[in-house]
Amino acid sequence: MAETRQWRLASRPTGEPTRENFDLVTVDRPEPGPGEVLVKTLYQSVDPYMRGRMRDEESYAEPWDVGDPMQAGIVGEVVASEADAFGEGDVVTGNLLWAEHAVADADELRPVNPELGPVSTALGVLGMPGITGYFGMLDVADPSPGETVVVSAAAGAVGSVAGQIARLSGARVVGTAGSEEKIEWLTDDLGFDAAINYKETDDLEAAMEEACPDGVDAYFDNVGGPITDAVWPLLNVDARVAVCGQISLYNATEVPTGPRKLSKLIESRATVEGFLVGDYQHRWNEALESLSEFIQQGDLHYRENVVEGFENAPEAFFGLFEGENIGKQLVKVAERGE
Repeated sequence: MAETRQWRLASRPTGEPTRENFDLVTVDRPEPGPGEVLVKTLYQSVDPYMRGRMRDEESYAEPWDVGDPMQAGIVGEVVASEADAFGEGDVVTGNLLWAEHAVADADELRPVNPELGPVSTALGVLGMPGITGYFGMLDVADPSPGETVVVSAAAGAVGSVAGQIARLSGARVVGTAGSEEKIEWLTDDLGFDAAINYKETDDLEAAMEEACPDGVDAYFDNVGGPITDAVWPLLNVDARVAVCGQISLYNATEVPTGPRKLSKLIESRATVEGFLVGDYQHRWNEALESLSEFIQQGDLHYRENVVEGFENAPEAFFGLFEGENIGKQLVKVAERGE
């Protein structure tokens, strides 16, 4: 019988994950049943929220059990089908196992149109991260022309889209990132008005105040921690804070005591709102059409950081917390048509 490989959660990490928390196993390749398809993974996503699924705690995403295969967004090729919706050779995307091959119910998959761009973009700018940035910025942060918008982790897959959407809305956009290469990408290629390298800034609050002389009208928060602390005193009256992620806390063994800064919300009458991209499933196509149009017109740019080889998936995941990626972090598993 044909075999395939999959990654399983070997143990729950304490602090930052290590290779010992992952187990690469070889198993029999599954066969699809009625209404199912067998998908060969071409690209696998790694995303910060996966760190929360490694904890034994309730969250918006169900935790993985130790010993079970992990899950990820994938783009794959249908190699066998028992469903009318998809045939052999079709390219699909969905949330499947960290595996070279996986069986999925056809209803859990979406078709990928290769004419819109490289199929890998279905995991990035034309997938969950891009749609997160799109709706989080437009529906929650809600920028207006002339306002100042700050985006943290602005060179990541979500933040880079969110910041560009704010720019296309006529706002003045300030981003934070952790290297000079990222800062240059944000300002030179993406059109951000200013950007702060938080790793090279001695006084983050002073740098933020200098970059936002008129205060902050909207803040797209991907990281929490000291960057959010620096933004908070600058919130203008009726400011909006869209809480997308808190990556600075994902590996923390103890969550810092807080919040202590809520009094600012009284003064500013600011709105703080968390959101999940899953809340916008019914509007997915709306975002895809807009994002693809922006790309085709040259108004929206993206980058992908591709790690080659399924066996290197954990290292690609670790890279998220080390700030290695510019744009979307992906693992290339196989070529189409192999």
